[in-house]
Amino acid sequence: MTVIVRDLRPDVRADAEGFSTTRRLALPYMLSTPESVVHTLTHAHPDAHFTQLVAEEDGEIIGTAQVGVAHESTEPGQGSANIYVRPDRRHRGAGSLLLRTAEERLAALGVTKLFAWVLDEPENRAFAERRGFRASRSAYFLRLDLTAGGLPPRQDPPPGVELRTAADFADDPRPLFELDAEVVGDEPGDIDVEFTDYEAWLAENWRHPLLNRDLTVVAVVDGRPAAFSVAHTDGTRYGTAMTGTAREFRGRGLAKLAKNDSLHRARAAGYTEAFTGNDTGNEPMIAINKWFGYEVAATEVRHVRELG
Repeated sequence: MTVIVRDLRPDVRADAEGFSTTRRLALPYMLSTPESVVHTLTHAHPDAHFTQLVAEEDGEIIGTAQVGVAHESTEPGQGSANIYVRPDRRHRGAGSLLLRTAEERLAALGVTKLFAWVLDEPENRAFAERRGFRASRSAYFLRLDLTAGGLPPRQDPPPGVELRTAADFADDPRPLFELDAEVVGDEPGDIDVEFTDYEAWLAENWRHPLLNRDLTVVAVVDGRPAAFSVAHTDGTRYGTAMTGTAREFRGRGLAKLAKNDSLHRARAAGYTEAFTGNDTGNEPMIAINKWFGYEVAATEVRHVRELG
Protein backbone atom coordinates (compact mmCIF):
# COMPACT_ATOMS: atom_id res chain seq x y z
CA MET A 1 0.00 0.00 0.00
CA THR A 2 1.44 3.34 -1.11
CA VAL A 3 1.00 6.67 0.66
CA ILE A 4 0.89 9.79 -1.51
CA VAL A 5 0.67 13.46 -0.55
CA ARG A 6 -1.33 15.97 -2.54
CA ASP A 7 -3.20 19.25 -2.15
CA LEU A 8 -6.68 19.21 -0.73
CA ARG A 9 -9.29 19.85 -3.42
CA PRO A 10 -11.76 22.38 -1.97
CA ASP A 11 -14.42 21.55 -4.54
CA VAL A 12 -14.42 17.84 -3.64
CA ARG A 13 -16.64 17.18 -0.63
CA ALA A 14 -14.90 13.90 0.20
CA ASP A 15 -11.59 15.71 0.60
CA ALA A 16 -13.00 18.19 3.11
CA GLU A 17 -14.76 15.42 5.00
CA GLY A 18 -11.63 13.28 5.12
CA PHE A 19 -9.52 16.20 6.27
CA SER A 20 -11.99 17.15 9.00
CA THR A 21 -12.42 13.56 10.19
CA THR A 22 -8.66 13.03 10.40
CA ARG A 23 -8.18 16.25 12.36
CA ARG A 24 -10.90 15.33 14.83
CA LEU A 25 -9.52 11.83 15.37
CA ALA A 26 -5.96 13.08 15.85
CA LEU A 27 -6.88 16.24 17.77
CA PRO A 28 -10.36 15.91 19.31
CA TYR A 29 -9.93 19.10 21.33
CA MET A 30 -10.22 21.39 18.31
CA LEU A 31 -13.38 21.98 16.32
CA SER A 32 -13.41 21.11 12.63
CA THR A 33 -16.07 20.67 9.96
CA PRO A 34 -15.83 20.18 6.19
CA GLU A 35 -17.16 23.71 5.79
CA SER A 36 -14.52 25.19 8.08
CA VAL A 37 -11.77 23.28 6.26
CA VAL A 38 -12.80 24.72 2.90
CA HIS A 39 -13.33 28.21 4.30
CA THR A 40 -9.87 28.31 5.87
CA LEU A 41 -8.28 27.32 2.59
CA THR A 42 -10.27 29.52 0.24
CA HIS A 43 -10.27 32.67 2.40
CA ALA A 44 -6.65 32.72 3.52
CA HIS A 45 -4.71 35.88 2.75
CA PRO A 46 -2.69 35.53 -0.48
CA ASP A 47 0.52 36.48 1.34
CA ALA A 48 0.10 33.47 3.64
CA HIS A 49 0.51 31.07 0.70
CA PHE A 50 -1.70 28.82 2.81
CA THR A 51 -1.95 25.18 1.76
CA GLN A 52 -3.77 22.17 3.11
CA LEU A 53 -2.12 18.88 2.24
CA VAL A 54 -3.54 15.39 2.64
CA ALA A 55 -1.77 12.06 2.89
CA GLU A 56 -3.77 9.41 1.08
CA GLU A 57 -3.51 5.63 1.21
CA ASP A 58 -5.60 3.61 -1.23
CA GLY A 59 -8.01 6.51 -1.66
CA GLU A 60 -8.41 7.11 2.08
CA ILE A 61 -7.16 10.31 3.74
CA ILE A 62 -5.04 9.32 6.72
CA GLY A 63 -3.03 12.48 7.41
CA THR A 64 -3.27 16.25 7.06
CA ALA A 65 -1.00 19.29 7.07
CA GLN A 66 -1.77 22.97 7.34
CA VAL A 67 1.11 24.93 5.85
CA GLY A 68 1.66 28.65 5.54
CA VAL A 69 3.85 31.72 5.78
CA ALA A 70 3.47 33.93 8.86
CA HIS A 71 2.65 36.98 6.77
CA GLU A 72 1.17 38.90 9.72
CA SER A 73 4.43 38.64 11.64
CA THR A 74 6.75 41.60 12.02
CA GLU A 75 9.70 39.25 11.32
CA PRO A 76 10.00 37.88 7.77
CA GLY A 77 10.97 34.34 6.85
CA GLN A 78 8.77 32.50 9.34
CA GLY A 79 6.30 29.74 8.54
CA SER A 80 4.36 26.88 10.07
CA ALA A 81 3.43 23.31 9.28
CA ASN A 82 1.06 21.48 11.60
CA ILE A 83 0.83 17.77 10.80
CA TYR A 84 -1.67 15.24 12.11
CA VAL A 85 -2.06 11.57 11.26
CA ARG A 86 -4.98 9.37 12.20
CA PRO A 87 -4.02 7.42 15.35
CA ASP A 88 -5.02 4.14 13.68
CA ARG A 89 -2.96 4.86 10.53
CA ARG A 90 0.43 5.71 11.98
CA HIS A 91 3.78 4.14 11.00
CA ARG A 92 2.97 4.21 7.29
CA GLY A 93 5.23 7.17 6.46
CA ALA A 94 2.40 9.70 6.12
CA GLY A 95 3.79 12.14 8.68
CA SER A 96 7.28 12.11 7.20
CA LEU A 97 6.01 12.64 3.67
CA LEU A 98 3.70 15.47 4.73
CA LEU A 99 6.50 17.22 6.59
CA ARG A 100 8.99 16.85 3.75
CA THR A 101 6.48 18.24 1.24
CA ALA A 102 5.65 21.15 3.55
CA GLU A 103 9.32 22.00 4.12
CA GLU A 104 10.07 21.98 0.41
CA ARG A 105 7.20 24.34 -0.35
CA LEU A 106 8.00 26.74 2.45
CA ALA A 107 11.70 26.81 1.63
CA ALA A 108 10.83 27.75 -1.95
CA LEU A 109 8.87 30.71 -0.52
CA GLY A 110 11.84 31.96 1.45
CA VAL A 111 10.88 30.57 4.85
CA THR A 112 13.95 30.01 7.02
CA LYS A 113 12.34 29.27 10.39
CA LEU A 114 9.63 26.61 10.67
CA PHE A 115 7.25 26.23 13.61
CA ALA A 116 5.08 23.20 14.32
CA TRP A 117 2.75 22.15 17.14
CA VAL A 118 3.41 18.64 18.46
CA LEU A 119 1.29 16.73 20.96
CA ASP A 120 3.22 16.18 24.17
CA GLU A 121 3.48 12.43 23.78
CA PRO A 122 6.79 10.48 23.61
CA GLU A 123 6.25 9.19 20.06
CA ASN A 124 5.25 12.57 18.67
CA ARG A 125 8.10 14.46 20.33
CA ALA A 126 10.62 11.86 19.18
CA PHE A 127 9.33 12.28 15.60
CA ALA A 128 10.01 16.01 15.77
CA GLU A 129 13.39 15.69 17.45
CA ARG A 130 14.64 13.18 14.86
CA ARG A 131 13.90 15.75 12.19
CA GLY A 132 15.88 18.54 13.80
CA PHE A 133 13.16 20.36 15.71
CA ARG A 134 13.77 21.74 19.18
CA ALA A 135 11.04 22.23 21.76
CA SER A 136 9.82 25.73 22.54
CA ARG A 137 6.80 26.86 24.57
CA SER A 138 3.82 24.68 25.40
CA ALA A 139 0.05 25.05 25.61
CA TYR A 140 -2.85 23.23 27.22
CA PHE A 141 -6.04 21.94 25.69
CA LEU A 142 -8.77 22.20 28.33
CA ARG A 143 -12.21 20.59 28.47
CA LEU A 144 -15.34 21.48 30.41
CA ASP A 145 -18.36 19.23 30.89
CA LEU A 146 -21.30 21.61 30.53
CA THR A 147 -23.73 18.95 31.79
CA ALA A 148 -22.05 18.74 35.21
CA GLY A 149 -23.80 21.85 36.46
CA GLY A 150 -20.68 23.35 37.98
CA LEU A 151 -20.59 26.66 36.12
CA PRO A 152 -20.25 29.71 38.37
CA PRO A 153 -23.54 31.65 38.65
CA ARG A 154 -24.24 34.27 36.03
CA GLN A 155 -23.15 37.71 37.22
CA ASP A 156 -24.70 41.10 36.61
CA PRO A 157 -22.38 43.54 34.84
CA PRO A 158 -20.98 46.37 36.99
CA PRO A 159 -22.30 49.90 36.45
CA GLY A 160 -21.38 51.28 33.05
CA VAL A 161 -20.81 47.82 31.53
CA GLU A 162 -23.21 46.11 29.14
CA LEU A 163 -23.04 42.57 27.79
CA ARG A 164 -23.86 42.20 24.11
CA THR A 165 -23.32 39.49 21.52
CA ALA A 166 -21.38 39.64 18.28
CA ALA A 167 -24.73 39.46 16.50
CA ASP A 168 -25.41 42.97 17.79
CA PHE A 169 -22.45 44.17 15.69
CA ALA A 170 -23.62 42.56 12.45
CA ASP A 171 -24.07 45.92 10.71
CA ASP A 172 -20.62 47.20 11.69
CA PRO A 173 -18.15 44.67 13.13
CA ARG A 174 -15.15 47.02 12.85
CA PRO A 175 -15.10 47.74 16.63
CA LEU A 176 -14.66 44.00 17.20
CA PHE A 177 -11.83 43.93 14.66
CA GLU A 178 -10.07 46.72 16.54
CA LEU A 179 -10.47 44.87 19.85
CA ASP A 180 -9.31 41.60 18.30
CA ALA A 181 -6.25 43.29 16.79
CA GLU A 182 -5.21 44.70 20.16
CA VAL A 183 -5.76 41.43 22.02
CA VAL A 184 -3.95 39.29 19.42
CA GLY A 185 -0.98 41.64 19.52
CA ASP A 186 -0.53 40.92 23.25
CA GLU A 187 -1.15 37.18 23.08
CA PRO A 188 1.80 34.97 24.15
CA GLY A 189 3.50 33.26 21.22
CA ASP A 190 6.64 32.55 19.26
CA ILE A 191 5.53 34.70 16.33
CA ASP A 192 4.57 38.35 16.77
CA VAL A 193 1.30 39.02 14.96
CA GLU A 194 -0.29 42.27 13.79
CA PHE A 195 -3.85 42.56 12.45
CA THR A 196 -3.96 45.46 10.01
CA ASP A 197 -6.19 44.26 7.17
CA TYR A 198 -9.87 44.70 8.02
CA GLU A 199 -11.16 43.08 4.85
CA ALA A 200 -8.97 40.02 5.44
CA TRP A 201 -10.25 39.80 9.02
CA LEU A 202 -13.82 39.90 7.76
CA ALA A 203 -13.16 37.07 5.31
CA GLU A 204 -11.08 34.87 7.58
CA ASN A 205 -12.68 35.47 10.98
CA TRP A 206 -16.01 37.28 10.91
CA ARG A 207 -17.44 35.06 8.17
CA HIS A 208 -15.84 31.85 9.47
CA PRO A 209 -18.44 29.03 9.47
CA LEU A 210 -17.54 27.99 13.03
CA LEU A 211 -18.11 31.47 14.47
CA ASN A 212 -21.29 31.56 16.56
CA ARG A 213 -22.21 35.23 16.86
CA ASP A 214 -25.10 34.55 19.24
CA LEU A 215 -22.75 32.87 21.74
CA THR A 216 -19.86 35.31 21.30
CA VAL A 217 -20.21 37.79 24.16
CA VAL A 218 -18.80 41.31 24.26
CA ALA A 219 -18.43 43.49 27.35
CA VAL A 220 -19.11 47.07 26.25
CA VAL A 221 -18.01 50.10 28.29
CA ASP A 222 -19.45 53.47 27.28
CA GLY A 223 -20.34 52.09 23.87
CA ARG A 224 -16.88 50.65 23.19
CA PRO A 225 -16.11 46.90 23.12
CA ALA A 226 -13.72 46.39 26.02
CA ALA A 227 -13.52 42.60 26.31
CA PHE A 228 -14.90 39.58 24.53
CA SER A 229 -15.11 35.81 24.47
CA VAL A 230 -15.31 34.44 20.94
CA ALA A 231 -17.35 31.25 20.55
CA HIS A 232 -16.97 28.62 17.85
CA THR A 233 -19.42 25.74 17.47
CA ASP A 234 -19.55 22.75 15.14
CA GLY A 235 -23.16 21.76 15.69
CA THR A 236 -22.54 19.66 18.80
CA ARG A 237 -19.48 21.13 20.53
CA TYR A 238 -18.51 24.58 21.78
CA GLY A 239 -15.01 26.05 21.71
CA THR A 240 -13.53 29.35 22.87
CA ALA A 241 -11.50 30.79 20.01
CA MET A 242 -10.28 33.87 21.88
CA THR A 243 -10.87 35.64 25.18
CA GLY A 244 -9.28 38.97 25.90
CA THR A 245 -9.53 42.55 27.10
CA ALA A 246 -8.34 45.87 25.70
CA ARG A 247 -5.32 47.14 27.63
CA GLU A 248 -6.98 50.08 29.36
CA PHE A 249 -9.79 47.91 30.72
CA ARG A 250 -7.72 45.06 32.14
CA GLY A 251 -7.89 44.07 35.79
CA ARG A 252 -11.65 44.61 36.05
CA GLY A 253 -12.78 41.03 35.40
CA LEU A 254 -14.51 41.88 32.10
CA ALA A 255 -13.13 38.92 30.13
CA LYS A 256 -14.23 36.58 32.91
CA LEU A 257 -17.67 38.17 32.89
CA ALA A 258 -18.01 37.78 29.12
CA LYS A 259 -16.80 34.18 29.06
CA ASN A 260 -19.09 33.15 31.90
CA ASP A 261 -22.07 34.62 30.09
CA SER A 262 -21.04 32.88 26.86
CA LEU A 263 -20.75 29.49 28.60
CA HIS A 264 -24.18 29.89 30.17
CA ARG A 265 -25.61 30.73 26.74
CA ALA A 266 -23.91 27.66 25.28
CA ARG A 267 -25.33 25.35 27.94
CA ALA A 268 -28.80 26.83 27.48
CA ALA A 269 -28.48 26.22 23.72
CA GLY A 270 -27.86 22.51 24.34
CA TYR A 271 -24.08 22.27 24.06
CA THR A 272 -22.66 19.66 26.42
CA GLU A 273 -18.92 19.95 25.91
CA ALA A 274 -16.67 23.04 25.84
CA PHE A 275 -13.02 23.33 24.83
CA THR A 276 -10.44 26.05 25.12
CA GLY A 277 -6.66 26.44 25.04
CA ASN A 278 -4.05 28.30 27.07
CA ASP A 279 -0.36 28.94 26.84
CA THR A 280 1.12 27.15 29.86
CA GLY A 281 2.67 30.41 31.03
CA ASN A 282 -0.58 32.37 30.88
CA GLU A 283 -1.34 31.98 34.58
CA PRO A 284 -4.16 34.57 34.79
CA MET A 285 -6.19 32.88 32.05
CA ILE A 286 -5.44 29.39 33.41
CA ALA A 287 -6.77 30.51 36.81
CA ILE A 288 -9.94 31.85 35.19
CA ASN A 289 -10.54 28.62 33.31
CA LYS A 290 -10.00 26.55 36.46
CA TRP A 291 -12.60 28.77 38.13
CA PHE A 292 -15.03 27.80 35.39
CA GLY A 293 -14.25 24.12 35.98
CA TYR A 294 -12.06 23.35 32.94
CA GLU A 295 -9.61 20.47 33.24
CA VAL A 296 -6.45 19.86 31.22
CA ALA A 297 -7.16 17.31 28.46
CA ALA A 298 -3.81 17.36 26.65
CA THR A 299 -0.67 19.42 26.07
CA GLU A 300 0.96 20.55 22.84
CA VAL A 301 4.54 21.71 22.53
CA ARG A 302 5.62 24.24 19.94
CA HIS A 303 8.72 23.07 18.05
CA VAL A 304 10.99 25.06 15.77
CA ARG A 305 13.79 24.31 13.29
CA GLU A 306 15.81 26.26 10.77
CA LEU A 307 15.27 25.61 7.07
CA GLY A 308 17.90 25.89 4.38
